[in-house]
Amino acid sequence: MPELPFNLSGGNVPLSPEEFRWISAYLHAQTGILLNDGKQALVMGRLEKRLRHHGLNCYGDYFELFGAPGHVVETTLAIDLLTTNETYFFREHKHFDFLRQQVIPKHPRARPLRIWSAASSSGEEAYTLAMTLAESFPEGSGGEPGGNWEIVGTDISTRVLETARRGVYPLSAAEKIAPPLLKKHCLKGRDEYAGYFLVSKALRARVQFQYANLMETLPDLGQFDVIFLRNVMIYFDMPTKQRLVEKLLERLKPGGYFMISHSETLNGINGRLKAVQPAVYQLPV
Repeated sequence: MPELPFNLSGGNVPLSPEEFRWISAYLHAQTGILLNDGKQALVMGRLEKRLRHHGLNCYGDYFELFGAPGHVVETTLAIDLLTTNETYFFREHKHFDFLRQQVIPKHPRARPLRIWSAASSSGEEAYTLAMTLAESFPEGSGGEPGGNWEIVGTDISTRVLETARRGVYPLSAAEKIAPPLLKKHCLKGRDEYAGYFLVSKALRARVQFQYANLMETLPDLGQFDVIFLRNVMIYFDMPTKQRLVEKLLERLKPGGYFMISHSETLNGINGRLKAVQPAVYQLPV
């Protein structure tokens, strides 16, 4: 079942300024994410249970576990808990309209259309892409999604990747899914799953989720026709944004499209990409 949201309020164990500076620097080094002043309550709200799990009375002692022998899992878990993963189905729908109207009709049918959700979080973006593509190609003979396409979702959080692979979401998450798509591609839960829905097996089979830290060496994902990197760069400083975009462009095919959030910009970040419309860029051939 999907995990409940984490309590963001501060706990009873105080976080000293020195401890906050340490975890801020550590998280930035590991993920590129900046924890600005004012995020102390977030750190305490998300990590205090881990202190109690280990019987510790201060965050400094807990941070000493990071990278220590035998605590690899704990280090990964802490990063998971501190990584913000806000997303929902059909977020910023104009991107999916662009795919349906501009990208899919022009793509050569002889080769697969490959799309990368580079910070896929709990899977809503990747499954929105899957629904969009499934509706843009004729169905297979058995009623399964047709067309020659692939979707890869990656994230730094193993916790949200597990949620994504399960494809189980609360019914409230379906608010922006059109009723015909919901009926066609999702199953309503019952008994212990009442109040939830499941993305269909046929659709889940067309989406692959993998762990990837965008700040480190990327796994061999191949080349893509479209890359989504939305609502990610708002957490990074300018040098990190520049390195990140350059790294991802190595995986984008010439003529491919790079999608960012409408609240973000690539001004001053990369000069190779050509703006096509707001939040949509293309890599010249």
